[in-house]
Amino acid sequence: MHEILGEYSKIIPAKATVEILETDNQDIILINGNPWIMLIDDIPFLTLKGALEVEITSQYVVVDMGAVKYMTKGADVMSPGIVKADPNIKEGDFVIIIDETHHKPLAIGRSLISGEEMTRNTEGKAVKNLHYIGDEIWNLEI
Repeated sequence: MHEILGEYSKIIPAKATVEILETDNQDIILINGNPWIMLIDDIPFLTLKGALEVEITSQYVVVDMGAVKYMTKGADVMSPGIVKADPNIKEGDFVIIIDETHHKPLAIGRSLISGEEMTRNTEGKAVKNLHYIGDEIWNLEI
């Protein structure tokens, strides 16, 4: 499993039950029945529930509170709503979108531009939303 999950294997507690749930979209790695990791194009990345279990120190995009209601409906992230982003983000990277006030994960997405461009641009899409609060992965019950 370590070969598949790479760095994310570190978040799995000892003696945890680990299962792979195959879906039509992304395969989901369940840790003790909870969807913590998803495989997008065979690349592992945290789900929102997984992101709640770790300290987010990289691959983050912070949005203003005005963007929150759109994020929870699956909207893509627009540059004007971004207040901060990890400057190491490159186009095509997976990112965790968090809110400015509570610093809680709202969505998982794929960057369309670099982290530096996200904070510099005043218009245009910055992140394609892939998974958000209230979607099928968030509401998954086993």
